[in-house]
Amino acid sequence: METVPGKAKPQGRLVVSTQLDAKDELEERLERCVGLVQALTNGLSEREANDALTANVCKGPQQHEEVCLGLFSLVLTEPTQAQRCYRDLTLLNRDGMNVVLVKINQILMEKFLKLQDVPRTQLVWLVRELVKSGVIGADGVVMTLLKQIAGGDISTKNLWLAESVLDILLDQKEWVLKSGMLIAMSVYTYLRLIVDHGAPNLLILRQKEVDYCISMLREKFMECQIIGRDLVRLMQNVARIPEMELVWKDLLHNPQVLSPQFTGVLQLLTARTSRKFLACRLTPDMETKLLFMTSRVRFGQQKRYQDWFQRQYLSTAESQSLRCDLIRYICGVVHPSNEVLSSDILPRWAIIGWLLTTCTSNVAASNAKLALFYDWLFFNPEKDSIMNIAILVMHHSMKPHPAITATLLDFMCRIIPHFFPPLESQVRQGVFNSLTFIMEKRVLAHLAPLFDNPKLDRELRSMLRERFPEFCSSPSPPTEVKMEEAASMEMDNNVLDKEDVCYDTTEAAFSDDEEEVHSKGKKREFRFHPIKEAVVEEPADITPWLDQLDDTMKEKVQQLQKTSDTETQCEVMQEIVDLILEEDFDSEQMSALASCLAELFKDHFRGDVLPDEITEESLEESVSKPVCLVFRNLVTMQEDNSGFSVLLDMLAEFYQKQPKIGYHLLYYLKASKAANGKMMLYESFAQATALGDLHTCLMMDMKACQEDDVRLLCYLTPSIYSEFPDETLRSGELLNMIVAVIDSTQLQELMCHVMMGTLVMFRKDSVLNILIQSLDWETFEQYSTWQLFLAHNIPLETIIPILQHLKYKEHPEALSCLLLQLRREKPSEEMVKMVLSRPCHHEDQFTTSILRHWTSKHDDTLGEHIKAQLIKNNNQPRKRQSLRSSSSKLAQLTLEQILEHMDNLRLSLSNTKNNFFTQTPILQALQHVQASCDEAHKMRFSDLFALAEEYEDSQSKPPKSRRKAPASSPRSRKGAAPPTNNEEESASSSASEEEDSKPKAPKRKRKGSSAVGSDSD
Repeated sequence: METVPGKAKPQGRLVVSTQLDAKDELEERLERCVGLVQALTNGLSEREANDALTANVCKGPQQHEEVCLGLFSLVLTEPTQAQRCYRDLTLLNRDGMNVVLVKINQILMEKFLKLQDVPRTQLVWLVRELVKSGVIGADGVVMTLLKQIAGGDISTKNLWLAESVLDILLDQKEWVLKSGMLIAMSVYTYLRLIVDHGAPNLLILRQKEVDYCISMLREKFMECQIIGRDLVRLMQNVARIPEMELVWKDLLHNPQVLSPQFTGVLQLLTARTSRKFLACRLTPDMETKLLFMTSRVRFGQQKRYQDWFQRQYLSTAESQSLRCDLIRYICGVVHPSNEVLSSDILPRWAIIGWLLTTCTSNVAASNAKLALFYDWLFFNPEKDSIMNIAILVMHHSMKPHPAITATLLDFMCRIIPHFFPPLESQVRQGVFNSLTFIMEKRVLAHLAPLFDNPKLDRELRSMLRERFPEFCSSPSPPTEVKMEEAASMEMDNNVLDKEDVCYDTTEAAFSDDEEEVHSKGKKREFRFHPIKEAVVEEPADITPWLDQLDDTMKEKVQQLQKTSDTETQCEVMQEIVDLILEEDFDSEQMSALASCLAELFKDHFRGDVLPDEITEESLEESVSKPVCLVFRNLVTMQEDNSGFSVLLDMLAEFYQKQPKIGYHLLYYLKASKAANGKMMLYESFAQATALGDLHTCLMMDMKACQEDDVRLLCYLTPSIYSEFPDETLRSGELLNMIVAVIDSTQLQELMCHVMMGTLVMFRKDSVLNILIQSLDWETFEQYSTWQLFLAHNIPLETIIPILQHLKYKEHPEALSCLLLQLRREKPSEEMVKMVLSRPCHHEDQFTTSILRHWTSKHDDTLGEHIKAQLIKNNNQPRKRQSLRSSSSKLAQLTLEQILEHMDNLRLSLSNTKNNFFTQTPILQALQHVQASCDEAHKMRFSDLFALAEEYEDSQSKPPKSRRKAPASSPRSRKGAAPPTNNEEESASSSASEEEDSKPKAPKRKRKGSSAVGSDSD
């Protein structure tokens, strides 16, 4: 390295700053590292400088990091020295450039917009060099760089970045093809950007983007397929470009051209797009601002934040296309915490409503509505998560912005027949599933007030009744029970009563960023989420319902309101229960009474239910609250008692006002001594509710418990599984709730319950389906599921068919757990068949690794099973085989597959002393296959069949051939020359097709010829 000129440290050469800005910490650190490198190399020749830096790097990790960062900083700030510094960096680094990759990602995510022009240009140059060098992890940096390309922005800097990254991808195409995720991410990015680059001066860039996307879609469609349904949405936007139109037509009408495994556009549309793709089209700065609005800005104070965002990103004509990216991001990626959902923070539906009002182009408005409803079109409750934001936008827009609601409802109706006519029935079913799921989850109690609202014009209401007759009749006045977004009930509170607004018309000042924005004000009592007990609440207001009660009941309720002593409250509550049980009790006041009690006891449903220290005394104390008096009376009654059904009706009304009562009842039935053995009382309660279904009610209550109190969820789990096995063991719904929130300690506790026999979470008839469902869960959730499964005493044979569903790149969690379990098992015929059924891929080592393990532990058993599979698949006619495989789409074990796996195993054992391939059954089977297979297979597996030829030579009649066999076959057994009778008997006993057809021939020859000549397999 040449001498770096000795001058003062460069000031502010990395990021743009003003005199008022504090010195950037990252820039300061990089400057110190540059100073260190300069101090070490000043006045030295290139060789001496290199030696000095090498000596310093060897001192320890800190010195290594400082030198690497110093050289990295020089690359960014000194273009003339960049090539030399990068060369030195590649020679000196000891961690595969990890220090540099981490720092590049940090700059891209946090500082990219502040970078000066030279460092920005040099950063892209450095990424190109890292890609050229094939540095491991460079694909992650490129994906972060792709994220910095803003949609809806045709400024010079953004176009330069888009073209620079595209040039890297085009120049290093072979490198790109090695990373499936990079292929998918880059195709997703540039398909989206093509829409922005339609101006005449951008056609050259657009053509390069089109060519790149087409080449990837044609050559690597299966990698692109992981994008899911949003791939179709993006391709639809560019389908009119002639070259893209050809791919679009193949996608719709000739899918096999793109990939033999691709069955059609429906396969894509039913696959939900991962949030990482949705997030990649927002720059880190956009993402930060949106997340700030959804987590820190109070509802009603959002206008200035929205105005800033609009000025920054949504003010130009081309930015119309960005609204789709923002809506898809909010729908699929933004999931506020329970605390935020329970507070007065700006809800997601309000942001989307604001985005819709800012659309000035009909095309942009139509695309924005499609982005909002896109997950509805092929919604599957078993695979997709609930997408309730669209219904909330429509519901809350009805009063302040009825035109928004009307246009969304109109779009929802018209998209069904027009999205893709051949799939109209599937789209109709998807929208119907979405609305049904929204009703089941009680996002809205009824859809009739929305679909048949007088504010909508007659034609639209008629179309809604025609399309959705099931949702247009309202048997009773609608009552909202559960809301999925924060502040959604505040439409009726003073915030929106004072000013009839919804999105962005309220004037507000900026709040202090450090302010505790979780101050609560009015609270919704309809959410399942906990609220901090430290919050000082306003007194309960039961005035609206008191006048609906008769005088005696009204007096008791007022008495309950005035007292704060728990014991006195319990006495008054018992008197209220006694009044309910009187014969002359007017059931029409039940709803008003339930509303009063829900308001008065709202504090009982906040905070943790389960005591910190679980003892008999603490449990009894925790179920001594006034609300538990209703539970206690139910427990002591007989089901044929008339008062029993009256109390159940009372609880059902209470449940409408306060859904948490459901899991509080479960807790009481588990914790209270008085309720011992009465858990089935919950079933009566579930049937009495408006849901009327035990499974739905139980799952909703456990979901509410999961959101509020994970400790309580784990405490209830053993009882719920043991008392309601038909509801819990038939699907993975409850299991997913549990593993989604537990930590490692709670997992271990549940495993102990399983081992002790107090908890059964799987049974043989449904465990396979549940494990298959779990393949779409998060990594920790999957590992937890497998740990819980392995704690049960269920034979591995029960779930071994899951191997047919596992792909080595998509399901590493399940594969690793299965691998560890299979190594403990003795191979059975079914196990070997399933292991061999896995498709062969040079990166998938699963089959080879387990077969190799079995060869060292159970070689005889494995040899017999593989021989059986080889001969069985060899003898089976091709037509019969294809018919058989079509009846079971997943089980497609073929002779070619077995031979590929056998060849991989042979290579794996080639440098070991393992004698697996000298076993007589294996050699006989190979000989049998070789005799009937075609020349192509003989050439492809020539090394494998060479073993059979050597075996055949050793069995042929001329004595010379027998004598030469051991010398020519290093893989044959050491005792291959004249075998003893014991060896003969042992070998013959392991051959399933033994015949004594040639008694005069030598024994080894008789074995070989008889096995080959036998068709009994």
